[in-house]
Amino acid sequence: MLLRHLRYLIAVADHGGFTRAAEALHVSQPTLSQQIRQLEETLGVSLFDRTSRTVKPTDAGEAYIECARRVLVELEAGKRALHDVKDLSRGTLRLAMTPTFMAYLVGPLVRDYVARFPNIHLEIFELSMDDIEAGLADDSLDIAIAFTPVRNPEIECIPAFVETLGVMVGRDHPLYESQATLAPSEVAQLEFALLAPEFITRSSIDEYFRQQGITPKVVIEVNSVSTLLEVIRHTAVATILPEAIATQDRALRKIAVTGEAPQRGAALLRRKNNYHSAAALAFVELVLGSDLS
Repeated sequence: MLLRHLRYLIAVADHGGFTRAAEALHVSQPTLSQQIRQLEETLGVSLFDRTSRTVKPTDAGEAYIECARRVLVELEAGKRALHDVKDLSRGTLRLAMTPTFMAYLVGPLVRDYVARFPNIHLEIFELSMDDIEAGLADDSLDIAIAFTPVRNPEIECIPAFVETLGVMVGRDHPLYESQATLAPSEVAQLEFALLAPEFITRSSIDEYFRQQGITPKVVIEVNSVSTLLEVIRHTAVATILPEAIATQDRALRKIAVTGEAPQRGAALLRRKNNYHSAAALAFVELVLGSDLS
């Protein structure tokens, strides 16, 4: 059995047939079929059900394909380990964050990391929580900053800091210069622009409103943090986002409210039992040594 057999096996499973898989692999269909037959003969089982229009894995095939995927991930990690340089004179870090972290956290962290390790090539991705978990699981990401808990048991969570959410407004809002502390009943009178319901941040905001007995007046919903910030800067509506986003240079101001502000734990995520490069370990050390709260 060769690695080629495993790659061909996964290609057939992913493309749902031999024709499309052969095209993606740039081999002839007879060659691909022959290689899969050889693998099946070696294992003594049928890996695919070829009786229907689409080629589907058998039960044995499903189990073996899952193992094959893990093998290829481990081999790729091993290849990276061979090229890793412990003195950080070269290397690559594949980093992901969820959107709200990108709004205020990525800049300072990248600034500090590049200052310490200027020869490390950074690849930075803004991804949803689902995509982060998938990227860590298939080894297309080295590390991520996101929320806990995670659903994938293969992902390790290293607690990093606690993020606090706050009510904030732009300069066009009547409360921009106010020093007052708002009661829940006054918060309920504000008009809000919020992230769309599919955002994890929105779930925390909705839970805060429920706990405070507030039925919010949500007049605008957006699916982008950067868009939401533009809306707040140019309209007389409020929002709720991480407190660190409300800075003078962004022309945003946090409004004090009574009661406990909503908080959530943020963590460094990485794949368990995986090779962690020197570049990734240095990033973990940087984050854990920074004041990000």
